[in-house]
Amino acid sequence: MGGTAGNTPCASCKLLRRRCAKDCVFAPHFPSDHPQKFAIVHKVFGASNISKMLQELPLHQRADAVSSLVYEATARLRDPVYGCTGAISCLQSQVAQLQMQLALAQAEILYIQMQQDQQLLPDTLQHLNETTTQNNYTPQFHNFTSFKNNNVFCGDSFNKESMYGSDMVS
Repeated sequence: MGGTAGNTPCASCKLLRRRCAKDCVFAPHFPSDHPQKFAIVHKVFGASNISKMLQELPLHQRADAVSSLVYEATARLRDPVYGCTGAISCLQSQVAQLQMQLALAQAEILYIQMQQDQQLLPDTLQHLNETTTQNNYTPQFHNFTSFKNNNVFCGDSFNKESMYGSDMVS
């Protein structure tokens, strides 16, 4: 499986100027038509380290490992100090800023809705007042303090102090 079609050496063997063997660990992951991919990884990690890492992994995990190595190497070349961590930190900062912008936008929407509701409230109250006046409706108020039921608290037995304790009374 060494090399690619037509016995062309893989990108790693080409860069390292060696013959690509049939069992070349690099060949499936670094084809000759993408030489920069291996060059970046080689520059950061070294061919020997990459070879050791890939040989320790099962075949089905190697492609993901190579993808991660390429990403980390690219990030490390862009930001030699922080590498991927710098990119992740930058993205987390952007997420936090966007979440704050979203919260502000939601608050603004709520504020506008409340203003609209307050503008509708006087009209609604006026309509209710006109309706009750036209129908000669007089609200009936009932006195439930004389209601006797052991399961219902009425009168003085129901107050904030008895419910929440004396420290919660305002």
